[in-house]
Amino acid sequence: MEILRYAAFTDTPAGGNPAGIVLDADHLDAAKMQAIAAEIGYAESAFVMDRSPGAARVRFFAPEAEIPFCGHATIATGVALAEREGPGRLLLSTPVGEIDVVTHVTEGHLRASLVTVEPYVTGLDGAVRAELLRRLRLTEDDLSVDLPVRLSFAGNLHPIVPVRTVTVLRGLDHDADGLRTLMADQGWGATVAVVHRREPLVFDARNPFPPGGVREDAATGSAAAALGAYLRDLGEIAPPVGFTVHQGSDVGRPSVISVHVPVSGGVTVTGSAVQISANSGISAKGAR
Repeated sequence: MEILRYAAFTDTPAGGNPAGIVLDADHLDAAKMQAIAAEIGYAESAFVMDRSPGAARVRFFAPEAEIPFCGHATIATGVALAEREGPGRLLLSTPVGEIDVVTHVTEGHLRASLVTVEPYVTGLDGAVRAELLRRLRLTEDDLSVDLPVRLSFAGNLHPIVPVRTVTVLRGLDHDADGLRTLMADQGWGATVAVVHRREPLVFDARNPFPPGGVREDAATGSAAAALGAYLRDLGEIAPPVGFTVHQGSDVGRPSVISVHVPVSGGVTVTGSAVQISANSGISAKGAR
Protein backbone atom coordinates (compact mmCIF):
# COMPACT_ATOMS: atom_id res chain seq x y z
CA MET A 1 0.00 0.00 0.00
CA GLU A 2 1.49 3.32 -1.07
CA ILE A 3 1.29 6.12 1.46
CA LEU A 4 2.10 9.57 0.11
CA ARG A 5 3.25 12.48 2.20
CA TYR A 6 2.52 16.00 0.92
CA ALA A 7 2.86 19.48 2.42
CA ALA A 8 -0.04 21.82 1.64
CA PHE A 9 -0.15 25.62 1.44
CA THR A 10 3.51 25.81 0.52
CA ASP A 11 5.85 25.51 -2.47
CA THR A 12 8.57 23.75 -0.47
CA PRO A 13 8.54 20.45 1.46
CA ALA A 14 9.98 22.26 4.49
CA GLY A 15 6.90 24.48 4.84
CA GLY A 16 3.16 24.04 4.94
CA ASN A 17 1.04 21.48 6.75
CA PRO A 18 1.97 17.84 6.08
CA ALA A 19 -0.77 15.39 5.12
CA GLY A 20 -0.68 11.66 4.59
CA ILE A 21 -2.57 10.44 1.52
CA VAL A 22 -3.71 6.94 0.60
CA LEU A 23 -5.09 7.07 -2.94
CA ASP A 24 -6.43 3.51 -2.92
CA ALA A 25 -8.14 3.05 0.46
CA ASP A 26 -11.17 1.00 -0.64
CA HIS A 27 -9.92 -2.05 1.26
CA LEU A 28 -9.46 -0.21 4.56
CA ASP A 29 -12.03 0.03 7.34
CA ALA A 30 -12.21 2.94 9.78
CA ALA A 31 -10.06 1.22 12.41
CA LYS A 32 -7.28 0.61 9.90
CA MET A 33 -7.47 4.18 8.61
CA GLN A 34 -7.21 5.45 12.18
CA ALA A 35 -4.20 3.22 12.85
CA ILE A 36 -2.43 4.45 9.71
CA ALA A 37 -3.14 8.10 10.57
CA ALA A 38 -1.74 7.56 14.07
CA GLU A 39 1.39 5.95 12.66
CA ILE A 40 1.93 8.76 10.13
CA GLY A 41 1.43 11.30 12.91
CA TYR A 42 0.50 14.29 10.75
CA ALA A 43 -2.34 16.61 11.69
CA GLU A 44 -4.54 14.77 9.17
CA SER A 45 -4.36 12.04 6.59
CA ALA A 46 -6.75 11.60 3.65
CA PHE A 47 -8.07 8.22 2.53
CA VAL A 48 -9.42 8.17 -1.01
CA MET A 49 -12.04 5.63 -2.13
CA ASP A 50 -14.41 4.98 -5.02
CA ARG A 51 -12.22 6.79 -7.53
CA SER A 52 -13.67 7.45 -10.97
CA PRO A 53 -12.83 10.08 -13.60
CA GLY A 54 -13.35 13.45 -11.96
CA ALA A 55 -14.77 12.10 -8.70
CA ALA A 56 -13.84 10.27 -5.50
CA ARG A 57 -14.88 9.76 -1.89
CA VAL A 58 -12.54 10.76 0.93
CA ARG A 59 -12.34 10.45 4.72
CA PHE A 60 -9.96 12.35 6.99
CA PHE A 61 -8.26 11.07 10.13
CA ALA A 62 -6.10 12.90 12.67
CA PRO A 63 -3.81 10.81 14.91
CA GLU A 64 -6.57 10.43 17.53
CA ALA A 65 -9.91 10.91 15.72
CA GLU A 66 -11.76 11.07 12.42
CA ILE A 67 -12.33 14.66 11.29
CA PRO A 68 -15.39 15.48 9.14
CA PHE A 69 -13.47 17.79 6.81
CA CYS A 70 -9.86 18.88 6.33
CA GLY A 71 -8.83 21.73 4.07
CA HIS A 72 -5.10 21.10 3.83
CA ALA A 73 -5.48 17.38 3.16
CA THR A 74 -8.07 18.16 0.48
CA ILE A 75 -5.64 20.57 -1.23
CA ALA A 76 -2.86 17.96 -0.99
CA THR A 77 -5.12 15.21 -2.36
CA GLY A 78 -6.22 17.39 -5.26
CA VAL A 79 -2.61 18.10 -6.21
CA ALA A 80 -1.56 14.45 -5.81
CA LEU A 81 -4.37 13.30 -8.12
CA ALA A 82 -3.65 16.08 -10.62
CA GLU A 83 -0.02 14.96 -10.84
CA ARG A 84 -1.24 11.49 -11.83
CA GLU A 85 -4.33 12.28 -13.87
CA GLY A 86 -3.81 15.86 -15.04
CA PRO A 87 -5.27 19.10 -13.67
CA GLY A 88 -8.97 19.84 -13.87
CA ARG A 89 -12.16 19.55 -11.83
CA LEU A 90 -12.63 16.94 -9.10
CA LEU A 91 -15.77 16.39 -7.08
CA LEU A 92 -14.94 14.95 -3.65
CA SER A 93 -17.63 13.33 -1.53
CA THR A 94 -16.80 13.96 2.16
CA PRO A 95 -18.66 13.38 5.45
CA VAL A 96 -19.84 17.04 5.35
CA GLY A 97 -20.99 16.99 1.74
CA GLU A 98 -19.60 17.40 -1.77
CA ILE A 99 -16.49 19.55 -2.14
CA ASP A 100 -15.69 20.97 -5.57
CA VAL A 101 -11.92 20.99 -6.20
CA VAL A 102 -10.19 22.53 -9.23
CA THR A 103 -6.47 22.02 -9.86
CA HIS A 104 -4.42 24.27 -12.12
CA VAL A 105 -0.81 25.24 -12.84
CA THR A 106 0.22 28.75 -11.78
CA GLU A 107 3.80 30.04 -12.14
CA GLY A 108 5.06 26.49 -12.53
CA HIS A 109 3.33 25.13 -9.40
CA LEU A 110 0.28 22.92 -9.19
CA ARG A 111 -2.36 24.61 -7.06
CA ALA A 112 -5.74 23.43 -5.89
CA SER A 113 -8.85 25.42 -5.05
CA LEU A 114 -11.71 23.99 -3.00
CA VAL A 115 -15.18 25.39 -2.44
CA THR A 116 -16.65 24.66 0.98
CA VAL A 117 -20.14 23.62 1.86
CA GLU A 118 -22.58 26.38 2.89
CA PRO A 119 -21.10 28.19 5.91
CA TYR A 120 -22.80 29.75 8.91
CA VAL A 121 -21.78 31.93 11.86
CA THR A 122 -23.24 31.95 15.35
CA GLY A 123 -22.63 33.47 18.77
CA LEU A 124 -21.00 31.90 21.79
CA ASP A 125 -22.53 31.41 25.23
CA GLY A 126 -20.93 33.73 27.75
CA ALA A 127 -19.79 31.01 30.14
CA VAL A 128 -18.35 28.95 27.30
CA ARG A 129 -16.59 32.01 25.94
CA ALA A 130 -15.03 32.70 29.34
CA GLU A 131 -13.86 29.09 29.63
CA LEU A 132 -12.43 29.20 26.12
CA LEU A 133 -10.36 32.27 26.97
CA ARG A 134 -9.20 30.65 30.20
CA ARG A 135 -8.04 27.53 28.34
CA LEU A 136 -6.30 29.68 25.73
CA ARG A 137 -4.70 31.61 28.61
CA LEU A 138 -6.00 34.88 27.16
CA THR A 139 -7.66 37.80 28.93
CA GLU A 140 -10.24 40.30 27.70
CA ASP A 141 -7.43 42.82 27.33
CA ASP A 142 -5.74 40.47 24.83
CA LEU A 143 -8.73 40.49 22.49
CA SER A 144 -9.37 42.65 19.45
CA VAL A 145 -11.50 45.71 20.17
CA ASP A 146 -13.02 45.53 16.67
CA LEU A 147 -13.67 41.83 16.02
CA PRO A 148 -15.78 39.68 18.37
CA VAL A 149 -15.36 36.04 19.35
CA ARG A 150 -17.75 33.88 17.30
CA LEU A 151 -18.30 30.33 16.09
CA SER A 152 -18.00 29.84 12.34
CA PHE A 153 -18.66 26.74 10.23
CA ALA A 154 -17.34 26.03 6.74
CA GLY A 155 -17.02 22.24 6.98
CA ASN A 156 -15.89 22.23 10.62
CA LEU A 157 -17.11 24.39 13.50
CA HIS A 158 -14.27 26.71 14.56
CA PRO A 159 -14.23 29.24 17.39
CA ILE A 160 -12.76 32.43 15.89
CA VAL A 161 -10.78 34.36 18.53
CA PRO A 162 -9.30 37.65 17.22
CA VAL A 163 -6.50 39.12 19.35
CA ARG A 164 -5.38 42.71 19.68
CA THR A 165 -1.71 42.44 18.64
CA VAL A 166 0.65 40.10 16.89
CA THR A 167 2.64 39.99 20.15
CA VAL A 168 -0.34 38.37 21.88
CA LEU A 169 -0.64 35.88 19.01
CA ARG A 170 3.06 34.99 19.08
CA GLY A 171 2.87 34.47 22.86
CA LEU A 172 -0.09 32.06 22.73
CA ASP A 173 0.51 29.16 25.14
CA HIS A 174 -2.77 27.28 25.50
CA ASP A 175 -3.74 24.65 28.06
CA ALA A 176 -4.00 21.67 25.68
CA ASP A 177 -5.63 19.25 28.13
CA GLY A 178 -8.18 21.77 29.36
CA LEU A 179 -8.93 22.93 25.83
CA ARG A 180 -9.40 19.34 24.70
CA THR A 181 -12.00 18.79 27.44
CA LEU A 182 -13.87 21.99 26.61
CA MET A 183 -13.90 21.24 22.89
CA ALA A 184 -15.18 17.71 23.49
CA ASP A 185 -17.96 19.06 25.71
CA GLN A 186 -18.95 21.58 23.02
CA GLY A 187 -18.64 19.23 20.06
CA TRP A 188 -15.85 21.25 18.45
CA GLY A 189 -13.89 18.58 16.62
CA ALA A 190 -11.34 20.67 14.73
CA THR A 191 -9.22 23.69 15.70
CA VAL A 192 -9.61 26.97 17.53
CA ALA A 193 -8.63 29.81 15.18
CA VAL A 194 -6.75 32.51 17.07
CA VAL A 195 -6.18 35.32 14.58
CA HIS A 196 -4.68 38.79 14.27
CA ARG A 197 -5.63 41.23 11.52
CA ARG A 198 -2.29 42.48 10.23
CA GLU A 199 -3.87 44.49 7.39
CA PRO A 200 -7.47 44.76 6.16
CA LEU A 201 -7.00 41.69 3.93
CA VAL A 202 -4.03 39.99 5.59
CA PHE A 203 -4.29 37.83 8.73
CA ASP A 204 -1.92 35.87 10.93
CA ALA A 205 -3.31 32.76 12.60
CA ARG A 206 -2.50 30.04 15.10
CA ASN A 207 -4.72 26.99 15.44
CA PRO A 208 -4.56 24.73 18.51
CA PHE A 209 -5.85 21.24 17.60
CA PRO A 210 -6.29 19.17 20.78
CA PRO A 211 -9.18 17.01 19.43
CA GLY A 212 -6.85 15.50 16.84
CA GLY A 213 -3.99 14.89 19.25
CA VAL A 214 -1.94 17.74 17.73
CA ARG A 215 -0.85 20.72 19.80
CA GLU A 216 -0.95 23.19 16.90
CA ASP A 217 -1.83 23.00 13.21
CA ALA A 218 0.60 24.48 10.68
CA ALA A 219 -2.10 25.47 8.15
CA THR A 220 -5.85 25.05 8.57
CA GLY A 221 -7.82 25.45 5.37
CA SER A 222 -11.22 24.89 6.97
CA ALA A 223 -10.47 27.54 9.62
CA ALA A 224 -9.34 30.02 6.95
CA ALA A 225 -12.64 29.41 5.14
CA ALA A 226 -14.54 29.82 8.43
CA LEU A 227 -12.72 33.12 8.96
CA GLY A 228 -13.93 34.23 5.54
CA ALA A 229 -17.52 33.37 6.40
CA TYR A 230 -17.12 35.17 9.75
CA LEU A 231 -15.80 38.36 8.12
CA ARG A 232 -18.63 38.32 5.57
CA ASP A 233 -21.24 37.80 8.26
CA LEU A 234 -19.89 40.76 10.27
CA GLY A 235 -19.66 43.04 7.24
CA GLU A 236 -15.89 43.35 7.76
CA ILE A 237 -15.16 42.68 4.09
CA ALA A 238 -16.93 43.62 0.86
CA PRO A 239 -17.46 40.44 -1.19
CA PRO A 240 -16.52 39.28 -3.67
CA VAL A 241 -13.05 39.69 -2.23
CA GLY A 242 -9.90 37.73 -1.46
CA PHE A 243 -7.62 37.76 1.56
CA THR A 244 -4.55 35.91 2.81
CA VAL A 245 -3.86 33.93 5.99
CA HIS A 246 -0.29 33.39 7.20
CA GLN A 247 0.10 30.46 9.57
CA GLY A 248 2.68 27.90 10.69
CA SER A 249 5.72 30.06 11.43
CA ASP A 250 5.28 29.38 15.14
CA VAL A 251 5.72 25.64 14.55
CA GLY A 252 8.53 26.01 12.00
CA ARG A 253 6.41 25.37 8.90
CA PRO A 254 5.41 28.70 7.28
CA SER A 255 2.19 28.45 5.28
CA VAL A 256 0.17 30.79 3.08
CA ILE A 257 -3.56 30.26 2.52
CA SER A 258 -5.47 32.24 -0.10
CA VAL A 259 -9.18 32.73 0.56
CA HIS A 260 -11.87 34.09 -1.76
CA VAL A 261 -15.23 35.08 -0.28
CA PRO A 262 -18.19 35.41 -2.69
CA VAL A 263 -21.32 37.41 -2.02
CA SER A 264 -23.05 34.22 -0.86
CA GLY A 265 -22.42 30.49 -0.63
CA GLY A 266 -19.31 28.46 0.00
CA VAL A 267 -15.89 30.01 0.50
CA THR A 268 -12.97 29.17 -1.83
CA VAL A 269 -9.60 28.21 -0.37
CA THR A 270 -6.53 27.92 -2.62
CA GLY A 271 -3.00 26.71 -2.09
CA SER A 272 -0.05 24.81 -3.50
CA ALA A 273 1.09 21.39 -2.34
CA VAL A 274 4.36 19.50 -2.81
CA GLN A 275 5.36 15.93 -2.16
CA ILE A 276 7.52 15.26 0.88
CA SER A 277 7.97 11.51 0.39
CA ALA A 278 6.23 8.24 -0.39
CA ASN A 279 6.68 4.69 0.86
CA SER A 280 5.18 1.31 0.03
CA GLY A 281 4.32 0.02 3.47
CA ILE A 282 3.43 0.87 7.04
CA SER A 283 3.77 -0.88 10.36
CA ALA A 284 0.61 0.41 12.07
CA LYS A 285 -1.28 -2.37 13.82
CA GLY A 286 -3.87 -3.94 11.59
CA ALA A 287 -3.02 -1.69 8.67
CA ARG A 288 -1.60 -4.31 6.31
